[in-house]
Order: sequence, then structure tokens, then C-alpha cells
Amino acid sequence: MRKIELIPGIASSVLGFGCAPILGSINKKTAQYALDFALDNGINHLDLARSYGYGDAEGFVGKAIKGKRSNLVLASKFGIEANWKASFMKPLKPIAREVKNFIKKNRNQTLTVTNSKNVADRFLDRIVPLRANLMRKSLEKSLAELQTDYLDYFFIHEPFHTVSYIDEINEMANKLKEEGKIRAFGIAYMQTQEVLHQSYLDTFDILQFDKPAEPLDYAKLVERRGTEHNIIFSPMKGGGNLSANQKLKNLLTDFNSSIVLCSMFNLTHVKENIKIAQEI
Repeated sequence: MRKIELIPGIASSVLGFGCAPILGSINKKTAQYALDFALDNGINHLDLARSYGYGDAEGFVGKAIKGKRSNLVLASKFGIEANWKASFMKPLKPIAREVKNFIKKNRNQTLTVTNSKNVADRFLDRIVPLRANLMRKSLEKSLAELQTDYLDYFFIHEPFHTVSYIDEINEMANKLKEEGKIRAFGIAYMQTQEVLHQSYLDTFDILQFDKPAEPLDYAKLVERRGTEHNIIFSPMKGGGNLSANQKLKNLLTDFNSSIVLCSMFNLTHVKENIKIAQEI
């Protein structure tokens, strides 16, 4: 699979592995199998966050990749954390997964289901305001969970508000680089909220954002960022009647200097996505 250096010296596969569902909607066995297959077939970029798996994903991945760190590119984020309620949810995760699977299998039946994203948000807290000391604390936790001395990429995690202490945050990022704990610093954000962060986007080493759902917005983004180095998530968003495979092909073609993140735990999907990435 083709690799690209968004930052000099950090060579990532153009297809990245999104770890958000691990130990949330995806159990250990499924996660381990998909992750192993991805790593064995050319994917080396893993995208994580402190909040993933209600705080448990980093620890799982740290154990899963033990002995492989030198071959991997690790990215994590801070700013959203599992709260005290999440610890009570751990025993209920298997039940929640079964309910979700039941709903998927019975979509044609009339069911009233609470939005899963809103339910998940009850177990997560956004840190506001973001301050340097909290940033360092979150990083140290990520490093410990991932069993590594450094992250290749460290991101602010989808802030819903303008980052008030951006100078302080960037100063801390520079200190962490000097200490060898991070190699690059960026912000992960939703396109719909870009206006909140416009004034300081150019202070980051790298930008990570979602694929716009609307065709016109997508076309504008290709024109504006198509030749830039980016990391793009939510690749299946929008696209009308296009197949999932075609959506991924379009992204990898239109943003050929970028990494596209996919959360993929169905082995068929993993194989198809890897095949597409290898052919482009």
C-alpha cells in the first residue's frame, strides 16, 4: 500500500484504521481480528482518542500492538473523556452490543430507538476550556495506555467552541515536541464547525476533518484542500447513490496527498478497502 509523509519522517499508509468503535460497539475478539488483518496487509496508521471505547480503546490497542510500535504511526486526541458513568457501563457493554445487533437485523420492523450518539454522549465529557495542564495530563494517560514513549500525531478532539487558550495550547505542544513525546500537533474538527477555528487553523502541523455530506461542499473542499496534506474521517458520509467502494475511491483520488480513515471491522469490508487503497 502506498505511504505518504504528511509530516516529514512520518510515513503513513493512505488508508488509516479508525479505532473509535473498539470496546464500544465492537468487542475484543472482532477488534483484534480486524486490526491484525489490517496491520498484516499494509495499514500502519492507527487513529485513537482518550474517549474511544469509553476510555478503554487505547489500552486494548496498546496490548494488541505490543512489539510492533516501530512499524506504526499512532495518533490520539484529547479534549473528550469518559466520565464516571462510563465505569458503570463496562459490564453492560456486551448487552448493549446485542441490542444494537438486534436492531440492525430488524430494521424493517417499527422500532423507536434513542439516537445512539446521544446515548454515548451521556458517558463522555468535553473539557471546556482546554488548558495546557489538562492537555499534558491526557497525553501522559494515552502514552501509558498505548505502552509507548511518544505519539506521532496528537490532536485537539472536535471542540464545539473556539479554543480560547490557543497560544497556551500551542506553547505546550512545542514543549511536548521538544521532550520527544509528540511529533506533530493538530486539530480534529467537523467541517460544519470550521468557522469556529478559522483564525488559528494555520498554527497546526496537520488538520483532520470529516468528509462533507453535500456534493457542493465536497467539491469546494476538493478545490481548496485537494492537494494539501490532510487526514479525513467519515468517508462514507454523503455521496448520494454511490457505493461505499466508489466513495472511498473518490476520496483517495480527489485527496491524493491525504490519509483517509476507515473504521472497518467486518473482514469483507477490510479486504475491499485495502484492495481499493492498493490499486490507487
